[in-house]
Amino acid sequence: MLNYRHLYYFWMVSKEGGFARAAERLDMAIQTISVQVRELEKSLGHQLLKPEGRGVALTEAGRVAFARAEGIFQIGEALPEAVRDAASRRVVRLAVGLSDGISKLAAHALLGPVLDTPDLRLICHEGEFEQLQTELALHRLDLVLTGQAAPSNPNLRLSCDRLLSSPVVWYGPAYLVGQDMMDSFPQSIERLPVLLPTGHSALRSGLDHWFNDLGLKPQVVGEFEDSALMSLFAARGLGVFPVSRRGADDLARSSGLALLGECENVVEEIYAIRNRRGEQHPLVQQILARAAA
Repeated sequence: MLNYRHLYYFWMVSKEGGFARAAERLDMAIQTISVQVRELEKSLGHQLLKPEGRGVALTEAGRVAFARAEGIFQIGEALPEAVRDAASRRVVRLAVGLSDGISKLAAHALLGPVLDTPDLRLICHEGEFEQLQTELALHRLDLVLTGQAAPSNPNLRLSCDRLLSSPVVWYGPAYLVGQDMMDSFPQSIERLPVLLPTGHSALRSGLDHWFNDLGLKPQVVGEFEDSALMSLFAARGLGVFPVSRRGADDLARSSGLALLGECENVVEEIYAIRNRRGEQHPLVQQILARAAA
């Protein structure tokens, strides 16, 4: 291990240009500082300082060591102030669980009202519905956003509200979604590569019923648990995909995707589940109030 006290004495000698001035600055004996610097040179295996006139100069190895020491001790000088700032700042922590399959764009829109909270520390966990319920019951999460309502279980003491019921629309790469595809939607779905959420998603069930009702047989080329990942693959040209209209307004501008059409009678629902502690969390209250407005 590097002895940082030895490094500090070397740094001071280098900055002051000699042992005598460094000793005066540190209020120490010249011999003591000299011994410490020699110990550093011994541990590194190279001479760092050489005599020059009445003082000392850096060797080539010494220049490298001094440059690193300069960075180390500048950080050290800034550390007390950084610690004081961190200790005096009141961090606002919000831990949110996002269940697999829900639209991450819609989730982002629902969390939007609190994202500019000063000193916010937002922690997002993604997982399966049952796992997130357990984390919530153990008070590791303040809020869970999920595509299904919480089952009645008096032992868990959870509250549940529907925050969102949004129509589902289809987007795809602009070069695939031409005017003829838009005009013939939804039948044009059969002529396009299709990306879908995986089977355990609440939205997938509604889409499957929609396909059956219209007699459509889509060419499914990919299934995704993560809706954000699905939109990314769509933007890279893999196919068209369904997404909640809430939060999807910027898709065409941000990723070169074009609107194909809207599913009639298919909606994505997002529920907010929280425990008793979450009920009292000011940011959770703000999210619920904005969604209800």
